[in-house]
Amino acid sequence: MRIATDIGGTFTDIVYIDDDGAIHVNKSHTTPPNFEQGVVDVIEKCAIDPAAVKDLTHGTTVVINALTERKGAKTGLITTKGFRDILEIGRGNRPDLFNFNFKKPEPFVPRYLRLEVRERLDYLGRETEPLNEDDVRACVEKFKAEGVEAIAVVYLHAYVNPDHEARTKDLIRQLWPEVMVTASHEVSKEWREYEREYTAVLNSYVMPTAKAYVDKLYHHLEAMGITAPKYIMQSNGGTTTFEKAKETPINMVESGPVAGIFGAAMLGKMLGEDKVIAFDIGGTTAKCSLVDGGEVKTTTEYKIEKTDRWPGYPIKVPVVDIVEIGNGGGSIAWIDNTQSLRVGPQSAGALPGPVAYGKGGTHPTTTDANLVVGRLSKKNFDMDVDMDKVRAAIQEQIGQPFGLTAEEAALGIIRVANSNMLNALKLVSVRKGYDPRDFALVAFGGGGPMHAAALARELNIRKVIIPNAASVFSAWGMLMTDLRSDDIQTFFAPLTDPDYAAINAEWRKLEAKALRDNGEKGVQPENVYFMHYLDMRYQGQDHTVKVRVPDEDLSPENLGQFIEAFHKEHFQNYSFRLDDSPVEIVNMHLASFGRIEKTPIKEVPPQPYTLEQCVKEVRPVIFEEAGTLETKIYDRTKLSPGMEILGPAIIEEVSASSVIYPRMKAAIDPYGDIIIETEV
Repeated sequence: MRIATDIGGTFTDIVYIDDDGAIHVNKSHTTPPNFEQGVVDVIEKCAIDPAAVKDLTHGTTVVINALTERKGAKTGLITTKGFRDILEIGRGNRPDLFNFNFKKPEPFVPRYLRLEVRERLDYLGRETEPLNEDDVRACVEKFKAEGVEAIAVVYLHAYVNPDHEARTKDLIRQLWPEVMVTASHEVSKEWREYEREYTAVLNSYVMPTAKAYVDKLYHHLEAMGITAPKYIMQSNGGTTTFEKAKETPINMVESGPVAGIFGAAMLGKMLGEDKVIAFDIGGTTAKCSLVDGGEVKTTTEYKIEKTDRWPGYPIKVPVVDIVEIGNGGGSIAWIDNTQSLRVGPQSAGALPGPVAYGKGGTHPTTTDANLVVGRLSKKNFDMDVDMDKVRAAIQEQIGQPFGLTAEEAALGIIRVANSNMLNALKLVSVRKGYDPRDFALVAFGGGGPMHAAALARELNIRKVIIPNAASVFSAWGMLMTDLRSDDIQTFFAPLTDPDYAAINAEWRKLEAKALRDNGEKGVQPENVYFMHYLDMRYQGQDHTVKVRVPDEDLSPENLGQFIEAFHKEHFQNYSFRLDDSPVEIVNMHLASFGRIEKTPIKEVPPQPYTLEQCVKEVRPVIFEEAGTLETKIYDRTKLSPGMEILGPAIIEEVSASSVIYPRMKAAIDPYGDIIIETEV
């Protein structure tokens, strides 16, 4: 069998597929701070035979947690003389322009740990001042005295010529073998000094934490007898080996969430839908991404902690283009100082959790609200739920200030949460020039099936797909991925009378490196395939647009195709194109994939039940606009392909509930997915 595990804020999920294509799922509680224990718990819960495991893929939140909670290593920075303060200077493009109380983000490396050495390259990578190795030795001595645990080395123009950085890293290794070091060219070979510097710094900052976690998980799995190949999900939508993950852990910054996006793209292909919006609601956050033409989009413009008032911190590695907001099942409902109802971003998390969990949580959450309106059943919780306590929390904290009943307050919480999620969906669709009506909504995570139909109705999306095993779908997505690495090299080249030979020679360099990297992961050359991208712009522009280009060498015959692909992508992003303006390449981006053997997903067999026999109960459920309706509750495990259900209805499984509104219809497809039509 093939196994995938995914650590979420509240639960740790597992999906495993037998050789015959049968899918099995399970969950256990996440176990902070020893997250690897949650993985062990959920595997043991399934009574899996370790000898039967072909491979294991893992998604983790350990890197993003270390960054957001500021629990990384004490990090030092070595940089070119005169450029000590790049981290502090940053960029001038403030998101909240007229906020006179604005403060720049606090650097992850304080000034006393940012040291300079004499060395210099010009913008073409030619040495203008040799590396002063005595300066490097002095930096190491200073860091030893200060108790530094990790070092980042970032020199000007090292993306063109990494020699000085490589020599510096070698020196540090000789002088201080046990310290962890990142040279910027190892994580990014793109220009823009501020972004490249932060990427290297953050990689070093999380390296000790990530290495300790990966090592502990590896040893736990080996002790269980799971000796098969082990992979870790990366932010680019592919996987890598445990060893490679420890070298550049910053590539795991969105390890868990992106697997669900990739899974949604794969499911869309299986169902003949190449335009999908992936929508994942977990315990803490809601995440969404748009997939057009079956291709998951990546970006190197990713920032952590960015908001409409805060610029965040840049990470210049490929990350699936994803929008994430602090709204999930555990999001806390509260009243702000303007007496307005808010939901999130604060979360009750796994501990103490919602009031319903009975673990000490006192603040009402989205999960509590869904219980009160009848969309969730207390019978599906793995603990006793005190409904009087849940109602009282909502009534006292939200209902009384507004003069509402507990049920009215709960519905208000759901409406506010839906509004927050709707804004996120608009950010990936309408705000980027896409019409949501052209897309299907793939909803997953513990809360996705519950909120998807309401959100689809607001956006006029006609089809909602609730995958089989929706609550653990991110883990399922990991089983659909290949090994992936991205090599991006800044390479300026005008496309007016281009140097074809130089451009194609650069592709050969990137491809040769990719083949070597895949060879180190145990992938044979015949199992490696490539996707080619160019970061392009009109001459005179500052920023670029990433363009998927044909997987062939540039030539006079196809030059027009490359330029037209850029014009179309620019128009999609900015709603205009300049056909007469010259175009230039800024970066060359090669995505390389190492094929992993996948088990085909088989169709689910019919169950020996009629539609009426699938009804668990009939209970009152409150719907927006329609009010309280007696609603049939169906057992998802008993439903067979071809069955159709008219709303209002709820389809329940152990860890998720799919809500079908009045005047909607749901059908079960051959793979066990729920297909909801929002207009019938």
